[in-house]
Amino acid sequence: MKSVGAYEAKTHLPELLERVAGGERITITKHGVPVAKLVPADVSRSGPAADIIEQVREFRANHRLGRQSLRSLIEEGRS
Repeated sequence: MKSVGAYEAKTHLPELLERVAGGERITITKHGVPVAKLVPADVSRSGPAADIIEQVREFRANHRLGRQSLRSLIEEGRS
């Protein structure tokens, strides 16, 4: 893990962010003391769009509104 000073981090933030996006981890120090870490974001929580759309369709198939239509519920909420 690479270490950079706070001033250098401020001055070269766009470059550091590019490196972090590439998977590198960077420790930011202040007077030689580690104060923060730049690490890649955890993007594993979101899935491909097709998977999310399928989950929404499955939810809709298993959850009904009864006899009311979605339109009537929307109109009811507007009054």
